[in-house]
Amino acid sequence: MTRSNGRRDATHATHTTHTTHTTHATHATHATSTDAYEVVVVGGGAAGLSAALVLGRSRRSVLVVDAGEPRNAPSDHMQGYLTRDGMPPADFLALGRAEIARYGVGLVHDRAVDVVRDGDFAVRLAGGRTVRARRLIVATGLRDELPGVPGVAARFGRDVLHCPFCHGWEVRDGAFGVLATGPLAVHQALMVSGWSDDVVLFAHTLPGGEPSATDLRRLAAAGVEVVRGEVTGLRVEDDRLTGVRLADGSVRDRTALFVAPRAVPGTGLLERLGAEAHETPNGTYPVVDATGRTSVPGVWAAGNATGFAEQVVNAAGAGHRAAAAVVGDLIMSGVDAALARQDADLARQDADLAGQEAAQRV
Repeated sequence: MTRSNGRRDATHATHTTHTTHTTHATHATHATSTDAYEVVVVGGGAAGLSAALVLGRSRRSVLVVDAGEPRNAPSDHMQGYLTRDGMPPADFLALGRAEIARYGVGLVHDRAVDVVRDGDFAVRLAGGRTVRARRLIVATGLRDELPGVPGVAARFGRDVLHCPFCHGWEVRDGAFGVLATGPLAVHQALMVSGWSDDVVLFAHTLPGGEPSATDLRRLAAAGVEVVRGEVTGLRVEDDRLTGVRLADGSVRDRTALFVAPRAVPGTGLLERLGAEAHETPNGTYPVVDATGRTSVPGVWAAGNATGFAEQVVNAAGAGHRAAAAVVGDLIMSGVDAALARQDADLARQDADLAGQEAAQRV
């Protein structure tokens, strides 16, 4: 049952486990009797589900709005997450959804398209529904905008990669290529040299056409070869990357190609709320404190919505921190509200007493 203060007891959480786990757009109808929640979490990836788990265990009424677009969807596996190393991302998210269901957390498969602050937060969904929340956690991640080289998008997450910590072990000691499309290409080439002694930096569209003299020395010291000229495509045989094709028609044998996608953060809702943001070399992100609190009172952000380099394990931790901060904020605001009511009652009693005394003196 939902208590008057918005918290739910264990009976309610247990009762809703099955209905929440087996339905989609109807999840939230079992979480509360209305479309009003203490917390709405926008985003159903690692950060959002982690936040929802903490909130559910804290006896809060919660709705997760999940558009179903995790950043790591192109990958067959995720790495570096203790006890979950090598797990398919889809399986990881399925486990997370099952876990939050045990605590009666609502989940709706929809996209949040707008938000208005009118005391609380009114979040409008693409399907036409509007849900209300006292607090908001934005965990909408980011989208990787890939270089426009033919074949790159089709191989991304398999043998076209962006992160050696995510995929380096699986392609170790292979013939690596690094596609230079921006100023961080040299750094990327130096980094991936830790996983293979055979690394080629394709200058491609690198500003200036080639690395600086200083960078050339550093690349040479790391054993990285530089190949000048534009990359026009990939050679794929038997569903495996086998080479990188250059504008002059030549093909350089390679088994893995590292690229640097342009990060497009999913911060539209934060922008609508006027959240303060800052520019970084990898995109524009909200200014947040250590818990993910934004400049907008009552709004937190977590995961890749706050930065480019959040791994799954980091995103989950960020969601946990944000949720814990939200729970504390709700509790303290409840205490403040109770004190305000007490003060108002005392003021009314004092006023009544003063009125009675004045009447007696007449």
